[in-house]
Amino acid sequence: MKTIADVNFENKRALIRVDFNVPLNEKREVTDNTRIKAAIPSIKKVLEGGGSVVLMSHLGRPKGGYEEKLSLKHIIPELEQLVGSELMFLEDCIGEKSTEYTKNIKKGEVVLLENLRFYDEEKAGDKEFAEKLAQHGDIYINDAFGTAHRAHASTAIIADYFPNDKYFGVLLEKEIKNIDILLHDPKPPTTAIIGGAKVSSKITIIEKLMDSVDQIIIGGGMAYTFVKALGGSVGNSLVEDDYIETANKVLEMAKNKEVQIHLPSDTVIADKFANDANSRTCNINSIPEGWMGLDIGTDSIELFNKVIQSSKSILWNGPMGVFEMESFNGGTVAIANALVNATKNGAFTLIGGGDSVAAINLLGLADEVSYVSTGGGAMLEYLEGKELPGIESITKD
Repeated sequence: MKTIADVNFENKRALIRVDFNVPLNEKREVTDNTRIKAAIPSIKKVLEGGGSVVLMSHLGRPKGGYEEKLSLKHIIPELEQLVGSELMFLEDCIGEKSTEYTKNIKKGEVVLLENLRFYDEEKAGDKEFAEKLAQHGDIYINDAFGTAHRAHASTAIIADYFPNDKYFGVLLEKEIKNIDILLHDPKPPTTAIIGGAKVSSKITIIEKLMDSVDQIIIGGGMAYTFVKALGGSVGNSLVEDDYIETANKVLEMAKNKEVQIHLPSDTVIADKFANDANSRTCNINSIPEGWMGLDIGTDSIELFNKVIQSSKSILWNGPMGVFEMESFNGGTVAIANALVNATKNGAFTLIGGGDSVAAINLLGLADEVSYVSTGGGAMLEYLEGKELPGIESITKD
């Protein structure tokens, strides 16, 4: 693996692709700095080695050019605090003024380029755009795992312009090593906890994981499609009828591969999709009409906890219920705490994917599990065995 561990940065400009796609509130303040903090070790490694840093990232999904609310200028206060020094912000990423400025940056200086996605060429993987970006550095470092599955100009194409000077950053190296533990060297028994709303978005990863895990816990909205496939009554719960047959095939595949599937036995139901809805717990196979399942129940929590505590390698991706509503976040919170206990007892625990990471961070438990991945989609595609363009571009000659 081509890492920055032994690179000589003395008087070199390191162009680092980071993932600063962070949430902002109405005042344009950073509300979760996890991804910014994750990039700091690579930045400091370059600075301590006598180099300078040019940072490039995207933020949000701008549509056709500059949008003030998605300018990376909004993250400057947070970034400066974490880096420990002032930085220079350039209101462009490929303009002549920007390129001229970065040509002459001094040792120890940190520069942040404007949002890459203000240019359509970024997502299109445009070579000319990548070549212009490449002029900002002598060395290229990819430290943006969250976008490693995208063949964008700054994550994949740009590496071609640094044939002998392209490396994985500290974060990207950690991501690969930790996911590889689960993928290639897990201690049995191995369990995957898969949640979220839809079977359609997780079916590939569930099928792939059957080659490397002993048990799969299924929760969240996707569980109701499996329950209906088995003949249960799910009321008004979220169900993908087009995936009923697929769910049955998955259950059959699990049986053939001797992988145990654990579905919830009970569920917290509500009479409307709202935090203030009337709610109660019932058997997941007999949800009344007009009611919908929005979380796993206490019996399911107890069952899943037993499975988790008996496991030595655990992956968690996706919530057990409607985590954003306090009335229906009990199952997700319980799983988070179960993973902390399992970690204390020697299990390897890997958490990745939007709401799972949000839950761990919100509860202040990120440091009490083995590893929290910064990339949901990238992590899933890597686990599925797909080649990620952002990784492949560094490893290829």
